[in-house]
Amino acid sequence: MPDTNCHPNPIPGLRTLKAIDFELAYLALLTSEGLKPLSRWEKPLDERSLESLRRMDMVTKQIRRTVKTGSDVIETVFSRSPAYIDLYEKRFENTAVDKSAETQRFEGFLFGYPPCCIEQYIIEPYARNNLPEHEQKLLFHWACSNCAVTPLLLPAYERVYNRLNIIE
Repeated sequence: MPDTNCHPNPIPGLRTLKAIDFELAYLALLTSEGLKPLSRWEKPLDERSLESLRRMDMVTKQIRRTVKTGSDVIETVFSRSPAYIDLYEKRFENTAVDKSAETQRFEGFLFGYPPCCIEQYIIEPYARNNLPEHEQKLLFHWACSNCAVTPLLLPAYERVYNRLNIIE
């Protein structure tokens, strides 16, 4: 049964993802529309959910990582571009999760974060910025206080967020 919603061009699979988690569906829609080059869901997804992402014309990959306790974690990455998936897999498959500056820069690039925000976050995570709380919540990066890129992203992110909100 195809997904239907109030939007004139329903996106197959989006309702399924929204039923799992609004944030997952939001990431998927931002990525499928090209606003994010690659996204990561820090949990494994079942085959139905992966198929929902594929129905949105995305490539998916489950990546095994380890955390400090030695436990394995499965991350799900998705992108419209196989090249971004390949870059992520080559760098992170079977590696420990780390928060080094090098890793944050590479992840920030892959996830489409403004470079100035990445650098500020490395120096001082969650430093005070000039965004109203509701705008910061639309983003998947912490905006730096003088970012020239984030204000340009916000209208597009808000449009996607509002579009997702009308899907039941």
